[in-house]
Amino acid sequence: MILTVTLNTALDLTYGVPELVPHASHRVSDMSERPGGKGLNVARVLSALGHETVVTGFAGGATGTVLRELLAARPADAPTPGTAPAPLTDALVTVAGNTRRTIAVVDRATGDTTQLNEPGPLVTADEWTALLGRYEELLAGADAVALCGSLPPGIHVGAYAELVRSARAAGVPVLLDTSGEPLRRGIAARPDLIKPNADELAQLTGSREPMRATRDARRRGAHGVIASLGPDGMLAVTPDGIWQAAPPARVLGNPTGAGDSAVAGLLSGLVEGLSWPDRLRRAVALSTATVLSSTAGDFDRAAYEELLPRVGIEEHAPAA
Repeated sequence: MILTVTLNTALDLTYGVPELVPHASHRVSDMSERPGGKGLNVARVLSALGHETVVTGFAGGATGTVLRELLAARPADAPTPGTAPAPLTDALVTVAGNTRRTIAVVDRATGDTTQLNEPGPLVTADEWTALLGRYEELLAGADAVALCGSLPPGIHVGAYAELVRSARAAGVPVLLDTSGEPLRRGIAARPDLIKPNADELAQLTGSREPMRATRDARRRGAHGVIASLGPDGMLAVTPDGIWQAAPPARVLGNPTGAGDSAVAGLLSGLVEGLSWPDRLRRAVALSTATVLSSTAGDFDRAAYEELLPRVGIEEHAPAA
């Protein structure tokens, strides 16, 4: 089982408009809603890849009720050929506050997306304690864990560092995907992997040169650093070597959830014992196929299967 933690879950709303014009009224051509937040996006992709997944974090209020109903009613995704359908289990902790909404407005003429994110509910000390207890129980049956996304109000900035230490004490590989001070604190707890994007990496290290920044991030405590470089793919600096993976061509579309699909690719590859080049191929193909999907947080399966063997891999020499 793979465990994903989403402390700031969301109800993701995606609106399509023929053309997005500032200061104008718009008729929505299509709309979808689905359970969201980074860890839930990761879990959905893992399930589609055939991996049993459990989600925990917080959900509450009317929005949280809708989120959990949609999670329970989600249709079984067609698994990757050769795999069996995998369950996705709700182990969210109920809070008194109302789960946030995120709104993605997709300009169908250009493919550009405008994102609006609410802050999330205020989480109390007792609710955080309940989450810690649930997390410790779930770690006992986990093969890997992903800690994903922003912190809701009320959660202390060192929360992810605390969760990383618990996973390491339980002997469970842990991937951290967050930003800002929570990432800075979390990396000092020595997660197995972090997956920052270029901006998050620059904020952490002060450098925008990918190789220098990625190596610097690893020196700060992470065993492996996989940097998302947008359309240029991913750069991995690990104890086993350094690789860069890139899609065969740049694509246009909705990037919402692309990084979460990459996390699913990395975690599924880790659990399956794939080599680093194969993990990166999967992560980049899933990420690119998510950009090509019409719905936030989903991936285009046909595009994924077509892209997977075409992802380019370059191995770099280690630093002298």
